[in-house]
Amino acid sequence: MSDVAIGGLGLAGILVLLALRVPIAFALIGVSIAGLWALLGERPALGSLRTIPYQFVAHWSLSAIPMFLLMGSVAYHSGIVSSLYTAARLWLCRLPGGLAIASNFACAGFAAASGSSVATASAMGRIAVPEMLRYRYDPGLATGVVAAAGTLGSLIPPSILMILYGTFAEASIGKLMIAGILPGILTAVIYAAMIWLRCVIRPELAPPVDINPTLRERMQALAQVWPMPLLILGVIGGLYGGYVTATEAGALGAFLALVIAAFYGRLNWTVLRASIVDTVTGTAVIFFVSIGAVMLSRFVALSGVPDAIVELFGAGGLQGYSVVLFCGLVFLFLGMFLDPIGLMLIALPVMLPIIDQSGFDLIWFGILTIKFVEIGLITPPVGLSVYTIKTVVGDKVALTQIFRGIGWFLVCELLVVALLVIFPQIALFLPGLMS
Repeated sequence: MSDVAIGGLGLAGILVLLALRVPIAFALIGVSIAGLWALLGERPALGSLRTIPYQFVAHWSLSAIPMFLLMGSVAYHSGIVSSLYTAARLWLCRLPGGLAIASNFACAGFAAASGSSVATASAMGRIAVPEMLRYRYDPGLATGVVAAAGTLGSLIPPSILMILYGTFAEASIGKLMIAGILPGILTAVIYAAMIWLRCVIRPELAPPVDINPTLRERMQALAQVWPMPLLILGVIGGLYGGYVTATEAGALGAFLALVIAAFYGRLNWTVLRASIVDTVTGTAVIFFVSIGAVMLSRFVALSGVPDAIVELFGAGGLQGYSVVLFCGLVFLFLGMFLDPIGLMLIALPVMLPIIDQSGFDLIWFGILTIKFVEIGLITPPVGLSVYTIKTVVGDKVALTQIFRGIGWFLVCELLVVALLVIFPQIALFLPGLMS
């Protein structure tokens, strides 16, 4: 059997194992070891099992992951997130669909302190969905907006997926994060415009709320939000100005979150313990899957599968943006079944050589990759963000209602992807200004 055939058989084996509900990390590591054994023999395969995990975990840039997770956990457990939603609710409640629009922008704000789509959806789902249901909002809209806007945690910096992409693509993580700012804002604005328009056309989706806050109440609520802009400016400003690296920005963000929580008198043992447990658990899951992906990348590269696919594209006449379209379709298909980290880490070892060979900017393709992963988070039948919201709301809203509420947000996501493809400078403008 040829090396390419072994590589193709290994990739097919991973899909079979995932279909059998084998955990992603075990599937990746098991197939990679078996593949390396078939290609190189027993000793190189077992040697890879000893060396690759250490080499990956010891990568300095990845130390930003637990730091950003800690920053988001402290922001959530100390109540900074609830203050953000309260202010957005008081300022936007009089608009058609105002609570949904407020939830959308609050998700975008928390995404800038979280770095995780699932964490954003989970945190905002607990705060925003019950409030919208209390005011008789359509259950599909109430849950759909948080499930969709929660995915901004992958796009708006800091983003854990961007750290992983930058590590695999050997691209600047700082530039990747800055590149996500304008696409993230654009996505949130398009979501808000769609919600407003739908609620103007169909007022029954979002009945008017009996909240009439005074200007003083609004300003008082706004005054409680200052920690979030401080976190965002500390992280993004430091990255954009070149004062800190992505790793240092994570440490700075975690430090600022702890200082702010202490300033408010909310940094007690309960908050600290819950934040550390969340951080350790999340880091362990991410690293375990990532180690499997690194081993898969080594196996796939040695088998020659990427080179064979590049040659296949050339023979089939796939060039230019048709390659990007093909990669997008693969991401969208696999996103129906895989979680975001597993999806990205399985696909990148095969796709990055193709994109690099085609001459596309890896920063721009990184943003597109995150968008494709976002869409996968809300696409049936898996839709991890949707299931996160379902876990939060329990029996109050049926899973079918949440997926129906997602439909219009999927349309918005495809519109944003189209704009990024037609106007790449949406993603590349800010990184181009960095020193």
